[in-house]
Amino acid sequence: MNRDWYLFEESETIDSPALVIYPQRVLHNIKLLKDIVAGVEIYPHVKTHKSIELTKMLLSEGINSFKCATITEAEMLGKAGAVEALLAYQPTEFKLKRLIQLIKQYPQTKYACLIDNIKSAQLISNIAQEKRLTISFYIDLNVGMNRTGIPPENAFDLFIQLQDLKGIEFAGLHAYDGHRNEVAVEERTKQVELSFEPVEKLRDHIEAAGFPFTKLIAGGSPTFAIHAKRKNVAVSPGTFVFWDKAYREQITEHQFEFAALILTRVISLPAKDKICLDLGYKAIAAEKDLSQRVQLINAPELIPYSHSEEHLVMQVKEGHPYQIGDLFYALPAHICPSVALYNRAYTVVDGKLQQPWVINARDHYVYED
Repeated sequence: MNRDWYLFEESETIDSPALVIYPQRVLHNIKLLKDIVAGVEIYPHVKTHKSIELTKMLLSEGINSFKCATITEAEMLGKAGAVEALLAYQPTEFKLKRLIQLIKQYPQTKYACLIDNIKSAQLISNIAQEKRLTISFYIDLNVGMNRTGIPPENAFDLFIQLQDLKGIEFAGLHAYDGHRNEVAVEERTKQVELSFEPVEKLRDHIEAAGFPFTKLIAGGSPTFAIHAKRKNVAVSPGTFVFWDKAYREQITEHQFEFAALILTRVISLPAKDKICLDLGYKAIAAEKDLSQRVQLINAPELIPYSHSEEHLVMQVKEGHPYQIGDLFYALPAHICPSVALYNRAYTVVDGKLQQPWVINARDHYVYED
């Protein structure tokens, strides 16, 4: 294993903090995912990378369907040439009108959205009929995360009600279990299966009522391999493309490689046992406990001491060798929101800088090339 994989020429020419992506490692992760779920449909969630370049890498590997969380991400998918794009978000009226604009602008991409209640469904139905469109939807199921969705045991009645609405077409079920991140894969599998028993009963109920056995889009990075064993399922991990510190520690059965880091430098030596980096929470996600928020790849023993908007102070031993300007490579605990803090990313191939990638969909409204 190359312990210095992250190093590259001309790093001194880059101001910090800066996002750096390693496309060769991204490709490794894509191929590994395909091997793990061979034969199963994949809907990668683009919220992790928000990049048209990375979307095109996925397309080149035969992955044509995607999930997204924002209209800007949905627009990026249309521009990239995605075959399917599921807006994994229940649209309000304003967001729905923006989605309809994309449906018209990118007819080669089949767009869909989520629904978990009849009021939203009627809104979508009314506007779709007004625009003379048919909009695909997935019923969003709450399997214990308690964020969005309808409980599976209540969803059959909603499914039947939706059959009478015009302008919308049922595409399947959607269930995200992001709260299932137990370290032991056996326990995680047990809990996932328990929470999805009502989902499978719902699918059986729908089939027994004379409808086709329903497609299910399920899971994220911690649970995709568990769901891949189901019948007529698609899985939707996102973090796998870059991986991060939290998942490496929690989801130990997967050997995805770290493929995105943040460059940071020492800007002050405020005390004998502390150094300060230019890595505030405007530059890296301020999630997790402070001590677990970030790891410096080339100094993993250093522990965060304090974190503010523009500064990250690290605890060090007295007599340390660090100097002003020293460069570190930071691994975030959570890579997805960290990527969203940057307009562009430097890319490194074979230890050399390449053309930067624009983080096209980091904005919530304006798409920028």
